[in-house]
Amino acid sequence: MKNYLNFETDIKNLETEIEKLKDPYNQDGLSEVDTKKISESQQEIDDKLKEIYSNLDPWQTTLVARHEDRPKAKFFIDNLFQDFIPLSGDRFYGEDKAVLAGFAKFNEKSILVIGQEKGDSLETRIERNFGMMRPEGYRKTIRLMKLANKFNIPIISFIDTPGAYPGVGAEERGQAEAIAKSIECCMTLNVPTFAIVIGEGGSGGAIALASSNKVIMFENAIYSVISPEGCATILWRDPKRTLDAAKAMKLSAKNLLDLKVIDEIIPEPTGGAHRDKDLILNNVRKSIEKNLNEFLNMSGEEVLNHRKNKFLTIGRNKGFVSQLDDLSSLSMKKSKINIFIENFFNNKRQLIFFSFFVLMFLSFIYFL
Repeated sequence: MKNYLNFETDIKNLETEIEKLKDPYNQDGLSEVDTKKISESQQEIDDKLKEIYSNLDPWQTTLVARHEDRPKAKFFIDNLFQDFIPLSGDRFYGEDKAVLAGFAKFNEKSILVIGQEKGDSLETRIERNFGMMRPEGYRKTIRLMKLANKFNIPIISFIDTPGAYPGVGAEERGQAEAIAKSIECCMTLNVPTFAIVIGEGGSGGAIALASSNKVIMFENAIYSVISPEGCATILWRDPKRTLDAAKAMKLSAKNLLDLKVIDEIIPEPTGGAHRDKDLILNNVRKSIEKNLNEFLNMSGEEVLNHRKNKFLTIGRNKGFVSQLDDLSSLSMKKSKINIFIENFFNNKRQLIFFSFFVLMFLSFIYFL
């Protein structure tokens, strides 16, 4: 059964009509299928989809990113990679089923794949905790990322989460510390890392795995520090002002590409990724191939500096630094006061050592 969003009512009616036209055993008895009418209705659906999806507002984009039928991380892992070996546990507490992680092959090359998985049915969504990771999930990915770094294996992450799990148990086990450690680990790796936001990229739960050399987004995905509902509740104390919040947050892929927060947009089929999963699968495959080849001949140090420079340049204008190409050695400029203080203490230290040696020499002469 297909699921429709509230602005897709016309599409729903037309597709329901097509299903009736395709059924020869309708309420009028056995009849001939009207192929011409079906073709006209399908063309009308295509036109409607183009019209609607070419003018989505930020809140509608958010709803598309959360669509129940949207392909999840497990779909991409199963269909893009070969010989996937899932690995479990953080070696501290337990297993977190909100994240799938393991080693696999992509075009005969070893890859570490990490995927935040929401689940595709009520049972699996509950089992996967709706894609909200706990501390043990982040600690598991840290363990595997360090292992991949040791053996020089690139890392690909599929991001799809409303945020890290905010439950009492998660906080007691160090949720904030686990997220911070995950970000730190991502930023210190010497292997190429790629994060693909396939649905929701929510808060620190997403950034913990998306601090990568390349951050890539699906056309109708979102990436933000908080949900539009949460933002509206905090700013206006009105959770219904989700459209205003979504506009202000600039959470769409196009906005984030303009701000240079992300590096690439993967185009989706008209009507969203769920309407043509083969096409979106092919688009993701091409993107991964292109980005892996880009880092093929880079050394570990060059990969690390590329990642540093990417995040150091976000939000900077030309006036802040003279060169934006290489900020990996960025340091604070010392003021004249700091230089004077350092010289004063250095000279004072030298004077003390000199006085000490003079005193020792005079003492030696005296006792002789």
